[in-house]
Amino acid sequence: MRNTEIEHCDVMEIHEDLLKTVNEKMPDEEELYDLAELFKVFGDSTRIRILFVLFEAELCVCDLAEALHMTQSAVSHQLRILKQNKLVKSRREGKSVFYSLADGHVRTIIDQGREHIEED
Repeated sequence: MRNTEIEHCDVMEIHEDLLKTVNEKMPDEEELYDLAELFKVFGDSTRIRILFVLFEAELCVCDLAEALHMTQSAVSHQLRILKQNKLVKSRREGKSVFYSLADGHVRTIIDQGREHIEED
């Protein structure tokens, strides 16, 4: 079991030079908000499952629903969120719409997350 006690300083001392560096590097509030919103998208295991399926192949909603044992409506709802956040893209082929990862960053984000949770 991990030690969850938060250690703190014994004295109150402000390190102005460090704070100056931190404040200079801090992104603006809009960027921080957008980043938090992006990570919220990854906070749903159904969306993570969809991304893992799309790691393997470009699929239509019918195939995704079958692979994940979900309804097409439920899959479509999650795909809409993923697409709005630029994590997946779609293309039409005849009467079918195929979905794939938007770019390589999606796999990188998931891979980094997996590495993190697997650390000792």
